[in-house]
Amino acid sequence: MNEKQNLMDKLDARRDTIAEKLASREIQLPTDLISGVFFLLLGVVGAAIIPYQVAVSETDVINGRAFPTLLMVVMIICSVVVLIQELYRVFVKKLPMTMKPVNLLVEVKALVILAILILTYLICRITNLFVVGACFCCLGFLIYFRCRKPSYYVVTLMTAVLIWVAFRFGLNVGF
Repeated sequence: MNEKQNLMDKLDARRDTIAEKLASREIQLPTDLISGVFFLLLGVVGAAIIPYQVAVSETDVINGRAFPTLLMVVMIICSVVVLIQELYRVFVKKLPMTMKPVNLLVEVKALVILAILILTYLICRITNLFVVGACFCCLGFLIYFRCRKPSYYVVTLMTAVLIWVAFRFGLNVGF
C-alpha cells in the first residue's frame, strides 16, 4: 500500500509542479478567426463523408442523411459568417483582430480529459470489448481527479462491469 501511495504522491507532486508553471501562462489567440476556420473545415469534411457513412433508401422522402447534412450546412454558413465578420473588422474597419487570452493550464486540463476519452474509444475499438474501455475510463478519471479512496476504485470498476454484464447477457446487447 505504501508503494502505491508513494507513486500517487509522486504523480501528484509532478502534476502540481507542471500546474504551477502553466497557471501563470496565457497566450493571446484570434479566437474568432481560428474557430471560423476550424468549424468551416469540420463542416466541409463532415458534409463530404456523410454520403459514405449513411446509407439511404431511394424510396424514403427524408432519409438518414437529411439531419446530418442540414447540420453541416448550418455549421458551414455560421463559420462563413464569423469569418466574414472578422475579416471585415480587420480589413475594412482597420481594427485590430479580436484577441482573447487563453490560460494554458485550463487548456491542458481539457486536453487531458479529451485524451482519456479518445483512449477509451480506441481501447474499445481495438479490444472490441466495451468493458475494457469502461474500466480504463473509470481508472483514468479517478486518477486524474486525484481520488485516494480505494473503495471508490472498487465500486466504480464493479459498476462498470455490472452494467456491461447486464447489457451483454441480460439484454443481449453486443457493444
